[in-house]
This record gives sequence, structure tokens and C-alpha cells, in this order.
Amino acid sequence: MSHPTPEQLIEEQLRAAQGGGGVVEYLLHRLKPHLPPWLAGAGTGLVSWPAHLYWADNAAVTAGLTLASVALTGATWAAGKSTTAQRRLHSAVTVAASSGWFTAAAIAGPDAGPLAGLYFIGAPSLALSWNIRQILRRNPDSTGGADGGIWEKVGLAKTLTTKAEAAPNKATIDYQLPRGELTNDDVSKALPKLASALDVPPNAVRHAPDPESASRGAITIVPHDLLKNTVPCPGPSHPGGSIANPVHVGIYEDGAEAAMFFPGEAAAARNAMHLLIMGMTGSGKSEGGLTALAEVFTRRDVIVWGSDPAKAEQTLGPLLPAFDWAALDMPSTKAMVAALHAVIPARTAWLAKYGYKQWEPACARTQVDGSPGMPYLLAWFEEAAKTIRETEEDAFTGIAQEARSAGVSLVVSMQRASHNQMSTDTRASLGSSWCHGVRNDTDAGFALDDDVLDAGARPHVWKDKKPGYSYLVANGIPETFWATPLRDYLTGREYLEWVVLAFAEVRAAIDPVTAQAAAQAAGRKYTQRTRHPIPGTTHAQPTQEDTDMPTRPRSIPTTSDDDQDHAFTAYDGEDQDDDFDDEDLDGIDPEQELPHPTTVVQFAERPPAQPKIQLTPKQARQAMEELLTEFESEGRTVVRPADFMEHCDRHGRSRAWVSGQVAQFVIAGRLAETDETGVYVIVRDDEDEAA
Repeated sequence: MSHPTPEQLIEEQLRAAQGGGGVVEYLLHRLKPHLPPWLAGAGTGLVSWPAHLYWADNAAVTAGLTLASVALTGATWAAGKSTTAQRRLHSAVTVAASSGWFTAAAIAGPDAGPLAGLYFIGAPSLALSWNIRQILRRNPDSTGGADGGIWEKVGLAKTLTTKAEAAPNKATIDYQLPRGELTNDDVSKALPKLASALDVPPNAVRHAPDPESASRGAITIVPHDLLKNTVPCPGPSHPGGSIANPVHVGIYEDGAEAAMFFPGEAAAARNAMHLLIMGMTGSGKSEGGLTALAEVFTRRDVIVWGSDPAKAEQTLGPLLPAFDWAALDMPSTKAMVAALHAVIPARTAWLAKYGYKQWEPACARTQVDGSPGMPYLLAWFEEAAKTIRETEEDAFTGIAQEARSAGVSLVVSMQRASHNQMSTDTRASLGSSWCHGVRNDTDAGFALDDDVLDAGARPHVWKDKKPGYSYLVANGIPETFWATPLRDYLTGREYLEWVVLAFAEVRAAIDPVTAQAAAQAAGRKYTQRTRHPIPGTTHAQPTQEDTDMPTRPRSIPTTSDDDQDHAFTAYDGEDQDDDFDDEDLDGIDPEQELPHPTTVVQFAERPPAQPKIQLTPKQARQAMEELLTEFESEGRTVVRPADFMEHCDRHGRSRAWVSGQVAQFVIAGRLAETDETGVYVIVRDDEDEAA
């Protein structure tokens, strides 16, 4: 049960008594709050007469009353230390005057000399002074600053509260500092004290200074942590859309979605984004990155190059089939860095040729002369500290400084972006940061600007105790959100695999310009790069990049591993005819006609073609449900995507679509994964009920 505030108590005291009673009762009720000082003054005067009668000739009592008067005044001064200076002085003066007069009246008599006049002047004056103080305490027109209050406690005396707004679990206070005495920097320094005074966590109090004034701003207080429960990913925000649309990665404490923008946009005066992701081990940094990548892989006009030479498949594993290039060792990573340096001028020249000042969604479409478009390129480097350590300190500096104009975004993820790990030029060129929990405030300064830290950002408070908590400071995000905590969406492995399968036909293939530049710079490291198979299939994706013609969608497997090795030998930079001897042609006339066949061998009759049935998506999904029910009725316990594949042609659907439906069965609980890749156990209805 909440207790009434002093203002509410005074309001109640001043309110007329309920019920009848007339004028006299009304006046008495109104006078009650102001009577104590008058009663104390009258009591002091009355008690002085018997005190004089008994103590007039007692020297010991005289000394005792004098000492008591001094002690009482000192005790009042000491007790008023926690109040305002005005109240402390007022109380001490009142006690000193009252006790001094009483001592003199008890010794000499209340009517001796000037004592009577002092009483009839001093007692009413002191009583009225307390009445006036009591009236001024209740001032509904006050904008703050009366008696100092909490502002004075935190070292911001004379600060006025100009506006206050309260919402569920959030309060916003606009303030006006005394001009010439305090600045917004003083408010930033006082935030820890303010959090202590309000008894809230250190990062629950944030400060947003007014950009047009050094003495005005707003303080936001969020007393309760609304992000303590994990938030599952709600699904793709723009499925099949452009990478120019925002990439949603989490949710702020007030319920707003946190999103980042990779390409630039001239209309919004926003540059393309290079991003630094930082956080200590256990802070949820890698999981947040997977959430962002999963969003990216649902877009139609972006390709992704990814590197993780430290953990290889451990982090990026579920998403590897969606990468155009995944470098999981140091030689491949070095080749990727070299390729990025090479593709930047090639892509920039292509953009200039077709009149683009920067990459925009129109770049990914077929151009007016019929040439294929150019998708956006996202270069994602996990555990980048190892890459920098084994290459050179400024390995990413040139890329970060030049790639924006070429439609390339660089993402560097590491635990600690210190001066020993990354050059200051690279860190300054990245521009945007996504900071998870860090070990101390020094580490926080490597990812967040001083302005963000001064505004109340405290990632070092979380450390690794709150995985997924983060601050996002990036292009396109209002500055008011920079110091606002968010929590990354939680994406499970099943969701990541579903994204890989469901959007395989949506994702773009690499353009010839980028492919040719990468092949020339990286050679076999690019042209014979490992392409990871889509879950549920047995063939790896093709790796041949035809630099003279548009490439095919990479989601459709067309060649075997042996075919890939054969197809890429032309990019080795070596003469493939070194072992060919012209003498092998001796005795062969190239102009001679081939002999006519004399025998025809027929191995078997051609089986009749299965009729194709054009089904709507809804009917096709229903057909898949019926197939699974049929397998279940046959007593099968284990199925593979290949069991459904033989029916995909009759459904008018691709193999990738069938694989996506199998993944949907897993998500819906109809199938369960096993230890063997591509093998699923049928979950029967009676098993669900028993569980």
C-alpha cells in the first residue's frame, strides 16, 4: 500500500471536514495545520512563570538552563544536516531564540526589563515565519527547485524541472540548469548519483542533452528491466525484399524494434554502413550476428562473403549454404581480403558506367543495355582479431575507407577492438557499432563514443551476465536510441536452416563484374571455393563463375564435386595444355568422315512420362501432408527428403521447395532431427499426446 506524500497530507489537512459543521468548524479545520508554532510559543510563555517561581534564586539551575539552551541549539543544527540549508538555519534560530528567552525569563522573570516586549514580538514572528514556510511548501505552480530536493542531493542545486511525463515503467524529465553555473556535462557526471538516489540500476538512467542548448535536456528513467525474458525472432521482416529495407535484429526496452541499414540512401542523407560488433565471450555477440545474417539471407539483391578462421563452422555452420563465399581458414580469409580490395574499383567503375553515385536497389536489376545487375555485397568477418593478427594491423583500413561507394558493407566482429587489435584508422572508418556486454568501461570506449557513454550507456554493467543485451549506434538510427538498451532476437538452429531452405530461390547470384575481379585476385581460393550443400540434398552447390555471362541461381545444384573441380581449372592461371602432345594426333585425319553406325543397341524401353499436375501452393502443401500421412500409414519411422523428391515434379514444385517443406515439418513438430544429416524421424500423434 502506497503512503501519501507530504503534499497530499497537507492537502488533506487543508480540506474541509466531511459532513456539516458550519463556519466555525470549517475555520478550525483550515487553521489546524498552522496551530503548532502558536501553541509552542504560548506554551513557552506560560511555563516561564512557574519556572521563575521555583528557580529564581538557584544558581545551579541557571547554569543548567544556559547549557541546555546551547546544547539544544547545537543538536538542532546537527539534526538539520540532511535538510536544506534554509530549513536548517531557520530551525536553529527558532530554538536558540526560544531557549534563550526561556532561560532569561526563568531567572529574572517573564516581565523583567524588555523580556515581556521581546516575547510578544518574537513569539508571533517566529510562529508566522513557520506558517509562511509551510504555505510555500505547497506550491502547485512550482516547476521544481523548491527546497532543492533530489537535484540538490546529486549536486545539481537550482535545477528546475520544466516538464515531467510518466508512462508505464518510464519517466521523462525535462530540466533547465541555472545558466552560467551548470552545463549538460555536469548532468552526465551526476547520472550515477541520480541512479543511486532513485535506487535503480546504473544503466536505468539516461541523459539526452538539448543539441541547441547547453543548459537544457531530458533525463529518462526506466526502473524495471523489461528485457530480462528472451524474445524469439518473429520471422523475416521483409521476406524477398531488398537489402535497402531495414534489417531487424532485436527489440528496445520500450517495445520498439531495433533495425539497421546497410546500403546508403541519398534521400535520407544516410551513408552505407560499416559495422563493428563487439562483446566479451558469453555476451551473445555471435548469436546477434546470426540473427542479422538470417535477415540478410531473406533478401533478393545481396550476396554475402563470410569469414571465421577461428571457429570455422561452429558459429556460421547453419547458414553456410547461403554464403556466396565462406572462408573458414586463414589462407581463404587472406584471399577474401585481397579479393575485396580488387572488387571495389571494379564495382565502382560499373556503377559509374551506368550513372549510379552509390548502390541502390535498381543496380541489382537488368540494366538498359541488357547486362546483368549488380547485387549488394556484404563482407562479414567473425573473430576478426585473428585475421588482423595474422595479416596486418590495417588489413581492413583501405576496405573501410573505400567500399561504401562500391556497394559493399564491411562487418568486423571481435571481442575487444583495442588499439593492439585494430588500428585507429580502421575503427574510425567503420562508423557504426553494435556493442554487447564488455568487461569494463575502457572496453566500452572502444565501441561507443564518449557522447553515448555520457548519455548513460553502460555495457560494462552487463558483462557476460545478460547475453543478448546490446547498444546499437548506427546510421539511420535516431540518436535518442543510441543509449537505449535492446535485446537481440533469439534464433534457433531450426529457424536458420529454414531461412537457408525457404529463400534459396530468392537469393541473388554473384554478378560477373564482382566474380571476375575476385577470381583474378584470389584465383583458386575463390573459383574453387567450398560450396556447402543445402540441408536435405546430397550435392554441393556449383562453384563455377562464368565471368562472361550471367550466372545461374546458386540454389539449384547442377554439378557434382568432380564436375566442379574440372570446371574451375581454367582459373588456375596455368596452361592447361602443358601435358598435351601434338604427336598424339599422328595418323589421324581430321577431315575424315566418321563411319556410319551398323548396330543399334536398345537397353530398355523408355518408361512412360509421369503426368505433371499443376497445383496451387496450398494444394502442393496439402499433397506433401498426404505423402507424410501415407508414409506413416505404411509403418515407416524414418524418412529423408529424397523420399519426397520423386513426387516434386508431379507437384510442379522445385526440389528446394520440397526441402523447405520438410524443414517446415520439423518446425511444426511432425518430423524430428536425428544424429545423421538429412534423416528425420516421423513424430506420430500418439507420441505427441504421450509427451
